Amino acid sequence: MGSKRPLKISVKNAEFQILLALRTNRSKRSQEKEVFVEGTEGIKQLIEAGWEITRILYRDGGSLSQWGESVLKKFTKAKQIEVSPDLYAELSEKENPSELIVTAKTISRSFNDLISPPNPFYLLFDRPSDLGNFGSILRSADAFRVDAVFILGHSIDVYDPKVIRASLGSVFHTKLIFLESLSHLEAFLNKEKKRCGLKVVGTDSNGPHSLRGQTLNVPILVILGNEAKGMSVHLQSLCDSIVNIPMFGVVNSLNVSCAGSILLWEVAKKLDDNSR
Repeated sequence: MGSKRPLKISVKNAEFQILLALRTNRSKRSQEKEVFVEGTEGIKQLIEAGWEITRILYRDGGSLSQWGESVLKKFTKAKQIEVSPDLYAELSEKENPSELIVTAKTISRSFNDLISPPNPFYLLFDRPSDLGNFGSILRSADAFRVDAVFILGHSIDVYDPKVIRASLGSVFHTKLIFLESLSHLEAFLNKEKKRCGLKVVGTDSNGPHSLRGQTLNVPILVILGNEAKGMSVHLQSLCDSIVNIPMFGVVNSLNVSCAGSILLWEVAKKLDDNSR
């Protein structure tokens, strides 16, 4: 396997309990500042984004692919752990467990870490409550070149394994900024409006402006409301416009990740290298 002698887990010892907690317990992930990542694509994106890997797990007695072996050889500072097949299956959330599971240190970002581009493309999600929706919108944010994603209010754990899987690892490439309060957001918006003329566009199925008649260009902040409650009244008051997406079927609303992706594409399709 790797170039150093691996640790072994064959009983539910303290190391196993930590690993299980990192997969299942939000408080433990926050306390340890670590994420639990399973799946080839998620691990590849984690590595490409340069996150610090702390553990690499694989099944005792199994064989690894060339890629799996290369990960062990590359990350010699990480704990390399052989786990008995039954305990490996217990750690995994997949019916057919991946050949590797890794843990990594999270990267925390704040407003102070944000370097605003000349014509920013921002996304704000108000109190996201669904793991799959959040992971999906992160995939779209990555696909459509969003510069930063802001999270406001009490929300899901953005580093839950379900988010990581739903995002296909794009969460590791995304600049996630956690807003401490609406006052911080207001101060930021005022600064950006003066700096670059930022426009704030909210989304609502009952919004007064049809997307059909709107031109969405950078610099822009797109706001997505909570899945069940929509945007807060305060957030609505910060918007320069609130748009709806015209629909022609029986159901009069879209899943928030679908609606968000449509709006992000409306901005992205007008981007070119000179606009960034």
